[in-house]
Amino acid sequence: MINTGKLAGRTIFITGASRGIGKSIALKAAKDGANVVIAAKTAEKHPKLPGTIYTTACEIEAVGGKALPCVVDVRDEAQVVNAVKNAVDKFGGIDIVVNNASAISLTGTLATDMKRYDLMNNINTRGTFLVSKVCLPYLMKSSNPHIVNISPPLSMKPIWFKNHVAYTIAKYGMSMCVLGMAEELKPNGIAVNAVWPKTAIHTAAIEMLSGPDSSNYSRKPEIMADAVYTLLCKDSKTVTGQFLIDENILKGEGITDFTDYACNPENKDSLMPDFFVEDNLSIIQGHPFTKSQISDKTSSGGSGKLESIFSVINANLSSELVSKTGAIYQFNVKGEEAGVYFIDLKNGKGATGKGEPNQPADATLTMDSQNFFAIFSGKLKPTAAFMSGKLKVSGNLQKAMKLEKLMTSLKSKL
Repeated sequence: MINTGKLAGRTIFITGASRGIGKSIALKAAKDGANVVIAAKTAEKHPKLPGTIYTTACEIEAVGGKALPCVVDVRDEAQVVNAVKNAVDKFGGIDIVVNNASAISLTGTLATDMKRYDLMNNINTRGTFLVSKVCLPYLMKSSNPHIVNISPPLSMKPIWFKNHVAYTIAKYGMSMCVLGMAEELKPNGIAVNAVWPKTAIHTAAIEMLSGPDSSNYSRKPEIMADAVYTLLCKDSKTVTGQFLIDENILKGEGITDFTDYACNPENKDSLMPDFFVEDNLSIIQGHPFTKSQISDKTSSGGSGKLESIFSVINANLSSELVSKTGAIYQFNVKGEEAGVYFIDLKNGKGATGKGEPNQPADATLTMDSQNFFAIFSGKLKPTAAFMSGKLKVSGNLQKAMKLEKLMTSLKSKL
């Protein structure tokens, strides 16, 4: 999307702007000549994560913007107040706030320790409220003030809660700030909106959750930057209290081809759907799958369909597949054809069998037998099954993701 210059000279305060979506939004605004306050914790190079507030500042200035790097932990009120003061002293005010800083843990209730619960709620909900509150007096003086929270649409469907209730509470807290502040601040002409991605966005967080191969199923952060930029260029009095999806914003601007936003353009039609988007439910839940849809190959010989699938898998194992995968998988299958199975893709030419593997499994996958058939015959994408809770994974998630390649190669054989 081409820059319009509408953000030239305006001051934008972005939390979590040293990398990922926040950094992309910062660079997009900087190309207009905006003043960007980089409010993030990373002042020194992280051993595993790219970017600091200072390297981001250099990039912002290189594309035409002005930068103010500020060490800010949004949980610390004093740090937030100090950063806002420094921003006002340097640039004369604040026109835009983007609450992007966030913490994530996709864990169930028993697996979520209270330290992690507090971290998510203190960064996501409290941090968003705090930053918005401290910036508010200056937004009230702006000619076109905006607050944008990178948070999801509000929905009370249980599917968005059951697998990670603590994370959902924390992200919905950011969205509830949109709901309340938009109405509260409407008389002041301050727009308060949420923007959320339709698909997974390739960031450090998604790579941590799904491994380096996640880029094959994700879009670049630039799609979120373009969507937020489009929103910020609008009159604040004309759009507020909205829960917007990145792709839909851009479609409203006449964009129909999203190929260039895909990290891997060849996979542009096989992207991982993001959480909380109602339009994604049909993808996440998978299409209806019945016994009649299982191919004849999986039910030949009179044996159970599950055992037949493992027979086909066994026939297609190879030392090359083992060398590329290097993992042992255990499958705890429930439902009509309950049982425990394994696939050894670590030793020799590989092996499959019934029961637990002789060596500890690198990843254990638990699912209903019907969903097992759907996944291995290509009717249900593993990523969609995982995100919807139909597939539970314990152990090494990155190695579990490698199974998708095996499933893809077997699709035509099952």
